[in-house]
Amino acid sequence: MYKPKTFNMSNYFYDMLPKDEFERIPYLPTMGQFVDWFAREYADLPALSDQVHTLTYKELGERVARRRAFLEAQGLPKGAHVAIFDRNSQDAIELFLAVTSAGYVAMNFPASLPEMAVIGSCMKFDIAAMFVRDEFVPLTAKLQGVKVFPTTSIADAEAPVTVPDPEAPAAIFFTGGTTGTPKGAVLSHRALMRGNYNAIFKPGKVIGVHRYIALLPLSHVFGLIAGTMGCFYTGNLIYTCEDMKATIGRLPALKPTVLVIVPGVCDILAGMVKMYGPGFLGGELRMIIAGAANVPPRLVTIFSGLGVEFCFGYGLTETANLTSANADALTHPTSIGKIYPGQQTRVVDGELQIKGDNVFSGYYKDPEKTAEAFTEDGWFRTGDLVHFDEEGFLYITGRIKNLIVLSNGENVSPESLEEPFYADPCVRDAMVKEDDLNGNPVIAVEILPFMPAFDGKPWEEVEAYMNALVGKINATLPSTHQIRKVTVRTEDFKRTGSMKVARV
Repeated sequence: MYKPKTFNMSNYFYDMLPKDEFERIPYLPTMGQFVDWFAREYADLPALSDQVHTLTYKELGERVARRRAFLEAQGLPKGAHVAIFDRNSQDAIELFLAVTSAGYVAMNFPASLPEMAVIGSCMKFDIAAMFVRDEFVPLTAKLQGVKVFPTTSIADAEAPVTVPDPEAPAAIFFTGGTTGTPKGAVLSHRALMRGNYNAIFKPGKVIGVHRYIALLPLSHVFGLIAGTMGCFYTGNLIYTCEDMKATIGRLPALKPTVLVIVPGVCDILAGMVKMYGPGFLGGELRMIIAGAANVPPRLVTIFSGLGVEFCFGYGLTETANLTSANADALTHPTSIGKIYPGQQTRVVDGELQIKGDNVFSGYYKDPEKTAEAFTEDGWFRTGDLVHFDEEGFLYITGRIKNLIVLSNGENVSPESLEEPFYADPCVRDAMVKEDDLNGNPVIAVEILPFMPAFDGKPWEEVEAYMNALVGKINATLPSTHQIRKVTVRTEDFKRTGSMKVARV
C-alpha cells in the first residue's frame, strides 16, 4: 500500500481567489439555501440569458420561486422524484433549481434518450412527475403513473425554498449511458453543494466578471456543476445552449470569457480558429476548463498560445464531479491536479479511494453495486490507478477494469501505454487494447491522427508517421509490454455521451 505525503491542498484552491471574494462566498449545504442566497447576494447582476433576453439574479430567483409554487400545487410528497426532459434551455435550468430547492429529487434526462429508455428510466428511478419539452412529448405517450407537464409550467404566485437535512437526496445522475438499464448515482444536498462550491475556484477574480455558455448537457454532472452551478455561485452570466453547433457558431457574438467543455469540443474550436482566426472565440475568452475525458497536452499548448488559460481536472459522477483540478497545466500538463478541499484520499494497491462531503449516497435501488463501490471501512473506490508526485499533484495511470493481463501474469494498464501517444501533437486520440494477431493475443493500438498537424500530406505519410511513433514508444518499453498491432483510423472512435473514446 502506497500512502502519499500530506499536503495542504486547501490553500492551493483558496489562494486562487482574492481574499475579499473568497470570504464573500460561503459553503452552503442545501440547494434551497443556495438559491435563496444567490438571488439576494447578486440581485442586480445578469444571471441567465437565452441569447436574446437576460434575467438578473433577482428575476431568476423570482421565476424559480414561481416554478416551486407550481410544483407545490401538484400534491407531490416531499422527496418525490421529478424528471426534466429538455435541452439546455432556460426552462431546464430554472426547473432544476426549483425541483431541488423545493425539497424534491431532480433527474435530468438526456435529450438523446429514446422512448423505451424513457419508459424504463421512469420505472427504475420511480419518477413521479416529469417536465417535458414539446418536441419530446411523443416519447412520453406510453408512460403510466407519471404526471407529465410542459417545461414552460410556472405559477403566478411564489413559494419559499425548503431546507431539508443536508444528507437528503437532491438529484440522481445517470452513470451508465442512455440505453438498457443505467445506474443512477444519488447525490445528497451536501454532496451536490460541495461540488457546486468547489466549482468557484478559478485563478483570479471570479465574482461578476465572467460569461459562460451551457454547452455541455445538464444531464451530465460536469456540465451541470462545473458549467452551470459554479457560474451561479460566483454571480456570473450564463447563456443557454439548445443547439451546440449553432451556439458555437455564435461565439464571436456571445464573447464568452470562460468555456467549460470536453476535449472533443476543444478540438473543434482549435479547428475553427485555424480556419477563421483567433477572433472566432469572441476576443474575450480568458479560460477553458476541460474535463470528462483525457486532455492531451497539445490542447494546453494550442490554447495557451492563444492567450487562453487552460485548466482541467478529474472527477466522477459519484464524487459530485470535482475531485481534483489543475490550474498549472503549463508546468504539469499530464497531471489531473490537486485534490479539492472537503475530501480525504488514500491510495490502496494503486487505487485512489475517497471520503468526504462530495461522495454520493449510492446507486438508486442497486444495493449490490453500491456495496461494490465502497470498501468495508467506508471509502469510495474510484477504480482509478494513480500516484502523487512530491508536490501533491495527482496522476492517473489507468483503470482497474481496463487492465490487460499478460501471458506471464503481469498486469498492464492500457492508459499508461496511451500516455506517450497523447503527448505527441499529431495524435488526436489513441486506444490500447488486447487483440489477436495470427491467432496469438497481443497488445494493439488504434490511433486517430490529428489531421491539421499534417497539413494536407498524403495518407501514406500519416500512416508512416504513426508506425514510426509506435516504434519509438516500443523502444522505451520492455518486450512484454510492446505494441504488436497498429491501426491508424480514418474514422473517429465510437464515443460516450461525454465524448470519451468508448472501449468496446
